[in-house]
Amino acid sequence: MLDFVVCVGGIYVCFLTWSALQERVTTAAYGADHQRFRFTIVLNLLQAMAGSLVGFVYIRAIQRKPMLQMTKHRWKRFFQVALLNSTASPFGYMALRYINYPTMTLAKTCKMVPVMLMNKVLYRRHYPAYKYAVVAMITAGVSAFMLFKSNSKKGGIEAVENSLYGLFLVLINLAIDGAVNSTQDQVFAEDKEITGQHMMCLMNLCSSALMALWLLNPFNPELSSALTFLYSHPRALVDIGMFAVCGALGQCFVFYTLASFGSLTLTTVTVTRKFLTILISVFYNGHKLNPRQWSATGLVFSGISLDVYMKQMAKQAVVK
Repeated sequence: MLDFVVCVGGIYVCFLTWSALQERVTTAAYGADHQRFRFTIVLNLLQAMAGSLVGFVYIRAIQRKPMLQMTKHRWKRFFQVALLNSTASPFGYMALRYINYPTMTLAKTCKMVPVMLMNKVLYRRHYPAYKYAVVAMITAGVSAFMLFKSNSKKGGIEAVENSLYGLFLVLINLAIDGAVNSTQDQVFAEDKEITGQHMMCLMNLCSSALMALWLLNPFNPELSSALTFLYSHPRALVDIGMFAVCGALGQCFVFYTLASFGSLTLTTVTVTRKFLTILISVFYNGHKLNPRQWSATGLVFSGISLDVYMKQMAKQAVVK
């Protein structure tokens, strides 16, 4: 139980900081020319490189264990997870261009839906009936939150279109994330030698290789444009560095939780963390939520509370 509490605390602290830095990096206007950092693949590459390095240091320096002996099948599985993971993130960053951060964060509390769906479709896993009630409450709350969104300064119709398109991008991100988590569960189930730290180090290493190949494509100007931007706006480099370090440290707790307790438990932890992220973003950055949006938020987290309560009741029944 103590290791679970430590993991939850580590995830909260690291990713609350990470989320604030993510919002700043993706939405802040840097320099006198007020330019935004829009190079999402470069941002993901730096995050993956930091995650792989921290995972390697954790295995070798803290755990003092040898690296995993790699086989062709293991490389295939890690590259499979890395490809899915590398594909998911850009959709989340693109969504921030059309919806504000609290909206995206609350939408991503639906992550239990794709995790359950992909586990069921891809790997034939089954869930108790109350899980479907939890999913229904969360989905209804998110839909209501979007429906009751206040009109922006650009006008009602355009704001709705932008919001729906942003939500569509988030849904793509969630669907791919669900495939990532279900595949990670399957990797741990079929190969007991793989630990959470191995997954962290090697998945991020494979992700770095895939994104580096994409950025080094001579027809892709993103890498050179990003380097030019960072040279002209050094403040952005500081923010991105802090963002990558916080994300890498948080991943240590995430992958330990994933390997030890499974993807649904991890998703429940990260979803409750997102509620604190919403509150911090709302109060710190001046975002406005109307009363109906607060009611929708309450419905979402009522579903989460039901999930936690039913899990606790199931554990007590097993003990008896």
